[in-house]
Amino acid sequence: MFFSVILRRESIRLDSILIAECHNEKVSTHYFVETSQVRYPVMVERGAIEQKLTELIPAKAHRLFIITEESVWKLHGHRLAAVTNAFGDRLRILHFPGGESRKRLAEVEALADQMLAAGGDRSSVVIGFGGGIVTDVAGFAAAVFMRGIPVIQVPTTLLAQVDAAVGGKTGVNLVGGKNLVGSFHQPIAVVIDPEVLGTLAMREVRAGLYEVLKHGVIRSPELFAMMEEHPLKILAQEAAYFDKAIAESVRIKCEVVSADEKEGDLRRILNFGHTIGHALEAETRYSLLLHGEAVAFGMRAATHLAVRLSTLAPETGTRINEAIEAYGEIPSLAGVTAEALMARLISDKKTVGGHVHFVLPTEIGATVIRSNVPDDAIRASIEAAL
Repeated sequence: MFFSVILRRESIRLDSILIAECHNEKVSTHYFVETSQVRYPVMVERGAIEQKLTELIPAKAHRLFIITEESVWKLHGHRLAAVTNAFGDRLRILHFPGGESRKRLAEVEALADQMLAAGGDRSSVVIGFGGGIVTDVAGFAAAVFMRGIPVIQVPTTLLAQVDAAVGGKTGVNLVGGKNLVGSFHQPIAVVIDPEVLGTLAMREVRAGLYEVLKHGVIRSPELFAMMEEHPLKILAQEAAYFDKAIAESVRIKCEVVSADEKEGDLRRILNFGHTIGHALEAETRYSLLLHGEAVAFGMRAATHLAVRLSTLAPETGTRINEAIEAYGEIPSLAGVTAEALMARLISDKKTVGGHVHFVLPTEIGATVIRSNVPDDAIRASIEAAL
């Protein structure tokens, strides 16, 4: 028998929303993530890094560590001028080498050694300034240094803005899989500035937009419809559409995290596309695909699976797959086999009691979680996606 949990979009009163405004083409949206333990702001606003970041750093912060990549710092370090001026010699810029292959415990230890050598203590604060790999590593370093110090996330890629930087999931990779060592460590603030995305390569933009589309499939028919109807305007980063897509995606992430901080139930819907996507990343040694591209493949496979199991109407499955295709092709997966990906599934952290759990759409805006899915159905769905 299938094990299934149906998760639908509910009419939840969102006390987390502070401001939601759209004047002409400027979107300025502030939310709060609010759990049983913490409450912190998440802002989506152009120019927010220069204008808002300094005031979010606790007054008692004795040392400030900005964890970033050299390439990001060269492009956008000037946006933190107010912060660097305010902290002077109490600030250290720590460069993380970047890349999934370097997202390992050894790099976290190296960062912690640098923080200690620079006088870091429990009154220190970390800023994660970069893409999703940087925010994951910076968040994990903050979670374990001195048994936990505050972190502010300032994501500079679209993927990080709509996914990695919000929600407190931090971690690094093992050889056997992605993010298998980590911690839930909520930031004290997240600053999302769409202006920094103007320097992103189009491939990076598309990778982030796959995650935005994911949020539409699982939680928001309105977001999905906008993504479906205006791909060219969104890919061109027209603010009236692009910023609105970011804000709506962030709203969904804040809403889900507030309701389920540690992925006990509702938050699992955010893993749509990730189960097979993570297997694909591991199989290709984290070198072929961007994370969002792997998720796009995983969404295709999960959509095929949902149709095969009769949880999703075929015409809705076609809409989802056509929307994914509208945001560009993922790199060739020649040589990747369904058998190899199935072998990887068992080591994914979403496997419980030896059973792989899949988030499957039932309609646009609603999902079901299933385990004990027959192997032949999984294999056929992966083959269809390949």
